Amino acid sequence: MTQSGAHREIFGQMDDGQSVYRLQLSGGGLQANILTYGACLQDLRLDGHAAPLVLGYGDFPSYLAHSPFFGATVGRFANRIGNAKFDLDGQSFRTDANGNGKHTLHGGSKGYGKRLWDIADLGTSHVYLTLSDRDGTMGFPANCEVTCNITLKDDGCLQIAYTLRSDAATPAGLAHHSYFILDDSGDCRDHELQILAEQYLPVDADLIPTGATADVANTPFDFRAAKPIGRDLDDSLIYDHNFCLADHRRGMQNVATVYSDRSGVTLDVATTEPGLQFYAGHKVSTPVPGLTGEPYGAYAGMCLETQNWPDAPNHPSFPNAIVRPDEELRQVSEYRFSKN
Repeated sequence: MTQSGAHREIFGQMDDGQSVYRLQLSGGGLQANILTYGACLQDLRLDGHAAPLVLGYGDFPSYLAHSPFFGATVGRFANRIGNAKFDLDGQSFRTDANGNGKHTLHGGSKGYGKRLWDIADLGTSHVYLTLSDRDGTMGFPANCEVTCNITLKDDGCLQIAYTLRSDAATPAGLAHHSYFILDDSGDCRDHELQILAEQYLPVDADLIPTGATADVANTPFDFRAAKPIGRDLDDSLIYDHNFCLADHRRGMQNVATVYSDRSGVTLDVATTEPGLQFYAGHKVSTPVPGLTGEPYGAYAGMCLETQNWPDAPNHPSFPNAIVRPDEELRQVSEYRFSKN
């Protein structure tokens, strides 16, 4: 159903001719554009701050050709599954190896961020999107019914809630993949970041977790006190790591804060999820203009992906990643923006 005041328009077409809609929401001092393609947050603006708060494109062909998951909802299992395989209930499964040709990244080459979602309900300040994910797609078992509910709430709050139900046991876990930028600099390295995590996951050369956890203390991964993202960066260090917030899904908790002194804009992140993947955007390089009218370069935006821990289906010591038929996976995250 579409409520009065809601607005939608055709933004483009999929390769098979299906229309992609752009849905325009407003509320709580925010304006957001959502695409039915990938349940993507295409644009986000805050009253009193002219520049876009996320990276995105103004045309649909650029999403198909050049988007590194800008604003997308990623799944069936967000982040990475090492060697594109896992064992479940005595069976071995092979998933789509779209990451470096040997790992599964964000659910595979036709993951949720690359598919067309259906509009279940559209209002002035919310949209509810649905997706049916069939057994065997990208190698994952079970039929799943998925919802993505995006709501603009009071006080500059963007709330994103996911639910998933399956008819058989399956790994499942979604994430929102916006690249945030809180000023007009085109570079997030001067943003001050705080992450309330005592540990992170070390990774190998392919960014697959080793299975160990490590303390952030006395390392460049210590963001317990706010510091500029770029303070410890050098040629030997990147940020694309999971920060361990908890060992299980829990009630909503404040987990991170970002601040730009240049603009006075603050982003506070809260989530139910046990992990936060912080990616500082070192690989961003687009050959076409983004929302600012210019191409995006390295560190043009950062990701704060609230999610389960990467490769959790292959690590029994990580938070549970398996959804069974008598369960409902529910994830809620909030991104709250303010300007001083």
